[in-house]
Amino acid sequence: MSVQRPIVVKAGGRLVANPETRIKILRNIVELSDNGKPVIFVHGGGDVVTEYSKRMGVEPRFVVSPSGIRSRYTGPEELEVYVMVMAGKLNKEIVAELNSDKVRAIGVTGADCGIMVAQRKKRIVIINERGRKQVIPGGYTGKIVSVNKECIEKLLSITNTVVVSPIALGTEGELLNVDGDQAASSIATAIQAEALVLLSDVEGVIIDGKVVPTIPLSLAEEYAAKTGYGMNRKILMAAEAVAKGVGKAVIAPGNVEDPVTKALSEETGTSIKP
Repeated sequence: MSVQRPIVVKAGGRLVANPETRIKILRNIVELSDNGKPVIFVHGGGDVVTEYSKRMGVEPRFVVSPSGIRSRYTGPEELEVYVMVMAGKLNKEIVAELNSDKVRAIGVTGADCGIMVAQRKKRIVIINERGRKQVIPGGYTGKIVSVNKECIEKLLSITNTVVVSPIALGTEGELLNVDGDQAASSIATAIQAEALVLLSDVEGVIIDGKVVPTIPLSLAEEYAAKTGYGMNRKILMAAEAVAKGVGKAVIAPGNVEDPVTKALSEETGTSIKP
């Protein structure tokens, strides 16, 4: 494995779908790679999946958990679209863009080499349209239960840049949609990354109209309870990684110049530290 501890960067689907923003993120990753810093880049792509689902006549569905976390409901038809778009279109487009800048990037899914193994959720509890709890079939989503650290290390021994699509191998051999923030957090934890950077389309954790520069690990759940659907998940996943040994986690804007470098230097975003 590379001497330097890797960093794990995750960019959400809205950032990836925006050509200008994606260029900013990928150029910064190229700069880090040129300077010898190993980067594992986990990409989202929900908006693009939604676009192609609608093109194919598969209406996307989203559900909200009792804790307030909103997520995509992945039925069998949407799983097919999800895999095609995430593993085929987006992952390889990102790899091509990186390699065009002479970075020897490798693109994989979490199913390759069993990088991420997840337990399929056979049933899930949601809050229905009436505001009541309801149990429904779990579809093809999963919770990550293990990460193949050795495979990641092997990949990093031949390249500084690995692009990961958040598709996991189910415990029964099926493909599963897994949350990108959870994927990035799990990978960062497994390899004991130097840092986890969760890039978003907002400036960081915003409370009372202001960006919170630092959140102590002990207060992460308290802050998560004060935020909306997407941000509460990011805070909890970032905090989990830090609690399990990752140096620090930063939730930062991805639509600025050098977004990863600025997040690492804490010029932007919200840092979660022990």
